[in-house]
Amino acid sequence: MTTTPTDRAAAVRAAMRTVVAEHGFHGASMSAVAQVAGVATGTAYTHYASKDALVIATYCETKSELGRAAASGIDRSLPPGERFRALWLAYHDFLRSHPEHARFLLQVEHSPYRGPAHDAALADQDDPLVAQVTASDLLALLLPLPDEVLYDLALGPAVRLAAAGAVTTPAQLEEIAAACWRAVTVPA
Repeated sequence: MTTTPTDRAAAVRAAMRTVVAEHGFHGASMSAVAQVAGVATGTAYTHYASKDALVIATYCETKSELGRAAASGIDRSLPPGERFRALWLAYHDFLRSHPEHARFLLQVEHSPYRGPAHDAALADQDDPLVAQVTASDLLALLLPLPDEVLYDLALGPAVRLAAAGAVTTPAQLEEIAAACWRAVTVPA
């Protein structure tokens, strides 16, 4: 079976996620990523001019997958707090099912890639997660904090729990989601 260039680019992004999740950025040379992707190093460079470009593309893809998974099935008619709860739980469930994604995101969040990667992901006008959290009724309840702080307080715990493989009960997850909501909203 012959792979298309798109398949090879996707394989390189998936390999970057794997290598960074397992070894961090220092272990994620383009040759190591290419080896895991099953392509030549030159092929990786054909799709991505640099490791930085590959990290940003992988981050955007990871956030897009996560956003689609978390926002699908959210009832937009629910009150903002209930929508946030459903979104938070779906976000955590996706990451728990894809711990490599969570570990990759955690690596990016604690690296110099954070700012450029976050900016690139927010530039995606079609991100369903961004659409959910920028709905006017929910946005009106958020504390006037920088976006990075709101993200860390609202969704950061879901990433950290999933990355660590933390075992939590459904009741604990509900409490954590409620605490995250309280952390980012104006007290009622």
